[in-house]
Amino acid sequence: MKLITAIIKPFKLDEVREALSQVGVQGMTVTEVKGFGRQKGHTELYRGAEYTIDFLPKLRIDIAVPDALLDLTIEQLCTAAHTGKIGDGKVFVTPLEQVVRIRTGEDGDAAL
Repeated sequence: MKLITAIIKPFKLDEVREALSQVGVQGMTVTEVKGFGRQKGHTELYRGAEYTIDFLPKLRIDIAVPDALLDLTIEQLCTAAHTGKIGDGKVFVTPLEQVVRIRTGEDGDAAL
């Protein structure tokens, strides 16, 4: 099992959710986050005053998947979140040692 953590642009969430449900992903956790990467934020003009936005709004998506679905899930996620512009985001994959469904006590792939 793997934990996929993706950082994406907020307006891409519906497309990503739809694409992942088509490949069999049954659940995800979405968190509003702020951060920056290579772009280092940007400068905006508001009422004639220029100010710098250091941390940009993003969404963090956490998805637990069985090993068999990993490559397809990453492919669909990247395709749906892609805009071709700076700040599209990143995908991180980490191994999951154990998963337990609290309600039933199921563990492993059955708990996903």
